[in-house]
Amino acid sequence: MLRRLVAERATGALLRDSGTLYLVDGQVVHAESPSAPGIDILLTVGGRLRPESWQWAVDQAGARGSVGRFLVDSGQVPGGELELCHLGALFDAAFFTLSPGSGATRFRYGVAHWIGPVSPVPAQAVAREAARRRELLGRLWPHPEVDTAPVVRARGLPAASVTGRQRALLALADGARTPQDIARLLGRPAFHTLVDVRRLAAAGAIATPTAAVPPLGMPAPLARAAAEAEAVADVALLRRLRDGLETAL
Repeated sequence: MLRRLVAERATGALLRDSGTLYLVDGQVVHAESPSAPGIDILLTVGGRLRPESWQWAVDQAGARGSVGRFLVDSGQVPGGELELCHLGALFDAAFFTLSPGSGATRFRYGVAHWIGPVSPVPAQAVAREAARRRELLGRLWPHPEVDTAPVVRARGLPAASVTGRQRALLALADGARTPQDIARLLGRPAFHTLVDVRRLAAAGAIATPTAAVPPLGMPAPLARAAAEAEAVADVALLRRLRDGLETAL
């Protein structure tokens, strides 16, 4: 559907269960997802803009769909900074919106977002970046369950083994907050938080949820075979990590 809409130079909203892409003349001008902090959170929690200044901009310019232009013209945010933040929010939300298995896809012609035009991006570039990000996460730690499970700290990793960004993440890992919760609290893109979560999980600093327990009554030979298969997968993973480290060094 996205390819067809690009060919049509369509304007409107592409809706999926995991988020929404806003198009103007076939280009992506904005994206939103419940899994990603919005541009408002990136600007305010990140310290670039006071919350009351953001609300003032929405009140003044939201109805006419020009909040972005208003922020720049009123001197609240420099144009270049707004563009960078907007692109970060767009690619972040698009990653989740375009994820496989996100349910039915539908398009509403003529729908516009109140942020207004900031920095349009070709839809092909958005789709390529979403695919690249999925591949990167798989290379870092091929256990996608850590992306949505509450973040649980593991014990025994020296503080020097993690970066400042990762320490801030770990400080909020209370066993109840998900990576998306932590991203909102830190005012960071959700994808960047997932990268840190997967790296920390690969390093043993974050617990990876255990595989499902075999159903009660499973014959012992089948249970043993399942356990052996899991062990083989773990060994293969460790070898891939070792080869990757050797290549990087």
